[in-house]
This record gives sequence, structure tokens and C-alpha cells, in this order.
Amino acid sequence: MILSLTLLVFAGCGNKEKSQNDDIKQAQKQDLPIDTALQSRVKKFAEAPRCQGKFGVYVYDLTADKPVYAYKERDDQPSASCMKLLSGVAGLHLLGTNYKYVTSLYTKGNLQGDNLHGDIAFKGGLDPQLKEQDLSIFAKQLHNKGIRKFDGKLYVDLVLKDPVASEPHWYPWDLSFSSYGVLYKGADRLTKYLKMALRNNGIQFKDSQVVLAGVPKGSRCIYRYYRSIDMVIERMWKNSSNTQATSLLFTIGNKSNPKAEPTKAGVNYMRYFLKKKIGVKDTNLMIHDGCGLCTHNHLSPYALVEILKYGYEHPSIYKQLRKNLAIAGVDGTLRKYWNPAIKGKVRGKTGTLSHPYGISSLAGYCDAPNGHVIAFAIMDSEMSVLDAHVLQRKLMETLTKEKKK
Repeated sequence: MILSLTLLVFAGCGNKEKSQNDDIKQAQKQDLPIDTALQSRVKKFAEAPRCQGKFGVYVYDLTADKPVYAYKERDDQPSASCMKLLSGVAGLHLLGTNYKYVTSLYTKGNLQGDNLHGDIAFKGGLDPQLKEQDLSIFAKQLHNKGIRKFDGKLYVDLVLKDPVASEPHWYPWDLSFSSYGVLYKGADRLTKYLKMALRNNGIQFKDSQVVLAGVPKGSRCIYRYYRSIDMVIERMWKNSSNTQATSLLFTIGNKSNPKAEPTKAGVNYMRYFLKKKIGVKDTNLMIHDGCGLCTHNHLSPYALVEILKYGYEHPSIYKQLRKNLAIAGVDGTLRKYWNPAIKGKVRGKTGTLSHPYGISSLAGYCDAPNGHVIAFAIMDSEMSVLDAHVLQRKLMETLTKEKKK
């Protein structure tokens, strides 16, 4: 009883101390001023003459925890690939930044000579980067165990039985389905390549031994193949991979509601995350997929910045954002912005669709001249993508401009 009371006292003190520290940090933020020169520059940029089309911008000082400037920041526009910011942050929150995709190999029975009197089971998860040629790794594990044949079944246990299909409102040329990993190409393709890998490694069996079913009880895992979520996030953010983002949506859906259709469950979780975790409840926003290919996806500059704010406030997620967003003038989809004034100072996610009319967005972080970290989002639509890119470059130059000495 005494021990319980002591623990409660310490727990209470710990919570009180944490609350006091949070209050101190918040007070320190409130004491920090925003850069009024930066505010004036952004205002001048937003009010300057520009080509016709929809335009919105929102700039927020994360260090001071204050807005810098906003223009039509709550107006919704097609998000294009900036939707990947929401799916990525939602996925990292739900799955964890240390999440690993697992593909496993099992055996059951006794090995006599080179014959396994029992079963082999391959359990495929949702690793989006597992290729056909990688299946030989699993076959070699069996070969190394001395197995050359087996008289039981080859169980193929998959999350996805059907190949990934185009979502409603996607344009056929927008996505190369050949770029998906083998686990997303359906049971027939996976089974074909798995059988080929086994036979190429000297393991004999009949096609009639292969069944699509769960791993039998009593099976023993002999090998696990891991892939970090970091490798998926890097491709979907830095290189704007639609296949990786769609694969992550399947993973989110399977984790949040394993009994539901994965893409629908994933979209439902993204909607929940935006409203309940991010706190953006604007009814004019729409989420149709995880990669942004659907032109019916609508976010706002405010929503994008709030997503970035959430990431900033969660250190493990912010670490992923800083590492895996494209860096202006350095890599990814921002490598072409080589201007020395911008280079290395902006990390962002681009979003571009050139049909049925120009759609282009940019959201990310900027290291401001005063040492503060800035979150920003600019959205353009119903204008030439080239014109939108000019506006995005001008905004990055505005945010990074050094004070005149």
C-alpha cells in the first residue's frame, strides 16, 4: 500500500513538473517575436500582380509559434502530391517511425536427408519494395537448410490476393503499375515467381502442392526479411513516388482496420487523423487517396501547414521530415532550384498535376535568416504549372532572403 502511494506521489510530481516545463516553453515561445521584415516581404509577394488562377499561401513561424502571413489559407484546392504529407505523417503516427515491414518463411515437419516431411509456408506482408528477384533469398534459406524437396504443402499466406488496381478518378498514364513490388501484383504473380525461385534453387515439388492459405499452426519461422518504413517514406516524399504512397495507404488501412478493404480503411484513417489528431475540421476538404493522383483531393494551405506543425511538434516524425523531404538545390523534386539563395535552406514536398488544368502546390520547412524554422504552404490551380512554379520559387526566395547589411 505504501509503495502504491509512493508511486502515485512520484507520478503526480512527474506530471506536474512536465506540465510546468510545457508552460515555460509556451511562455518562451510567446515572448519570441516574428520577423516583421519577413512578414512584409511575404505580404508584398502575395499582393504582387500575377497570372490568373487560384492562389493561396500560409506562412507560420514554428519557433515563435505564431502565424506570419496568410492569404486565402482556408480555401481548398486540389492538393496533388502534397497529399503525401498527410498520408506520410499519418502513417508514421499510426505505425511508428521505427516500423518495419516483415516477410517471413516457415517450415513444419522433420527433415530426413534432403526431404522435408512436412510443409513450407511463405508469409508476405505489405513490403512495397520486395521485388521478384528477392524471392530467391527465401529459396536459398531452404537450400541452406539442406532441403531439396518436401512432401507436404507450400502455403502462400498473403495480405493482398488481388493486384493493385487504379483508383476512381486516376488518369491511366499517371501510375506505372510495373513499379509496384511483387506483393502488390496479386497472388497469381507472386506464386508464379515464388515457385520459379524455389525450383531455380534446386527445390523439387509439384504445382498441386501449392495452396493459398494461412501459415499452419505449429510452423517454425526460419527466416524474416525486414525493410524499414524509412525507405518507403524517403521515396514517397523526396522523389514523390505514387506507388510507395499508395502502398503506405494499404499499410495504414490494414493496421487501422484489418477486416476492411485496405484503401478505404486507409482513407478513413487519414480523414480521422486530419480531424482528430491534427485538429483541422474544415468541411470543404476532401481525401480520396494517399498519393494525390485524384483531382478530387482537396486540401488548403492552412491544412498543409497544420500537418507540418504536427510533425514539428513530434520529434521522431520531424526527424523523418527533415531527412526525407526534398532539399532545394540538392535532391529529390526540388533539386532544380539551384539558386544559391535557396539551396539547402528549404525542405519541401511538391505536388503537380498538369491535367485537366494546371495544379501545383509546395509545402515544407524553411530555415529563416533569423534562425527560426518556418512552415509554409503555397497552392495554385487553374493556372499554368510553369507559372505556378515561378510563384513557388519566388516564395522560397522571399522566405530565405537575408537582411541587407
